[in-house]
Amino acid sequence: MTTRIFFKDGVSANTHPLNVVFEDPGAPERVPLFEVYMRVAEELGKRSTCSRLQVGTVVTDARLENVLAIGYNGNARGLPNRCDSTVPGQCGCIHSEVNALIKAPGAIKDKVVFASSSPCLMCAKLIINSGVTHVYFRHAYRDPSGVELLASAAVTPVLYDRWADAWR
Repeated sequence: MTTRIFFKDGVSANTHPLNVVFEDPGAPERVPLFEVYMRVAEELGKRSTCSRLQVGTVVTDARLENVLAIGYNGNARGLPNRCDSTVPGQCGCIHSEVNALIKAPGAIKDKVVFASSSPCLMCAKLIINSGVTHVYFRHAYRDPSGVELLASAAVTPVLYDRWADAWR
């Protein structure tokens, strides 16, 4: 018998160890945790006060058993809940990844990030330095350099859009 590789969520780019199985599990279909956390990130983005792009982020442990931190983009605590500027890239909002990662325990290794949009270059650098192994995102940001940097630094970026419209 030949061993076959299956991806629990059907997304072959998602090579996270919890998604790869070496035989047909035959289990009933249900929404994978990857999608659950992605939906949570999207809901968090709805709290954003950024007028241009609302982004939410969830940080979990490697086994997807514990949410370590959450974040969404917006102004600093105590400042007005609005953008400083309408110029793309200069709105002054703290990015959702930053807001989440500053709350996540630094000692925990192999963190997983779920974000409603792919990270910019600076957020990608922060993700690399934070011990993250995988970054799942629903939509690609206008500048792909953050995703490219993650891939070059052995952090696995995954465009996770299989169920993007399935639950709306």
